[in-house]
Amino acid sequence: MMPLTPWVRRLLLANVAVFLVTAASPVLYRSLLLYPPWAMYRPWTLVTYMFLHGGFGHLFFNMLGLYFFGPRLEDRLGGRPFLILYFLSGLGGAVFSFFFARQYPVVGASGAVYGVLLGFAMFWPRERIYLWMVLPVEAWLLAALLVVGSLWAGVSGSTSRTAHFAHLGGLAFAFAYLRWIEWRRGAGRREWQKAISANQPSVSLSDRDALARWKGISLEGLHEINRDEVVRLLEKAEGQGSKSLTPPERDFLDRMAR
Repeated sequence: MMPLTPWVRRLLLANVAVFLVTAASPVLYRSLLLYPPWAMYRPWTLVTYMFLHGGFGHLFFNMLGLYFFGPRLEDRLGGRPFLILYFLSGLGGAVFSFFFARQYPVVGASGAVYGVLLGFAMFWPRERIYLWMVLPVEAWLLAALLVVGSLWAGVSGSTSRTAHFAHLGGLAFAFAYLRWIEWRRGAGRREWQKAISANQPSVSLSDRDALARWKGISLEGLHEINRDEVVRLLEKAEGQGSKSLTPPERDFLDRMAR
């Protein structure tokens, strides 16, 4: 178990503090909860509802999930991306509640914590989690069960007070954000690989890849003589295969492609 990371500690303290304050002030509690039909007039509730809880048990289990899964994920992502993930997941819970269960008031950090759990499962899918301190379940399976269970309960119209669509919203927004992070962090590597590939001699490429590179040559910016030569060689390569080109002809097309 990792020690508490900075944002996990702050979120734990904030949730506990708000629970204690609102327990002593029902008026404040009602002003901070999310009631979807009123969200347009009380936009702050899209955020504040995440720090309210319906009782000590509700608070305890949400904070337990954040305590167990949050530190390792924050350490992996970094503080700022982790915090964005947390609040985006909570916002996803609000959005899904607005569209799919707007008749019910919503409180709790469950959507945000479900997003954290999903992030944990995506990075460490084979990690074993012991439910009730006894039953071992791999992280990917637990995440899948949460998705299926929340979807079934939401669609079937479960009469429990659990905000199942808020859970689904947290999971959906977390998944989208983590995929976006993965794509963004891989963009530099893709650009580097693209540059390496562009400078790689075409003789080391397959006929298909070499021809695809040469077809990407922009003819507009070429001198007329070079443009005519590129067109002639492309016709030759397409008709007879790239292996029909002589080494000087391949080198010429490689230079034009760069």
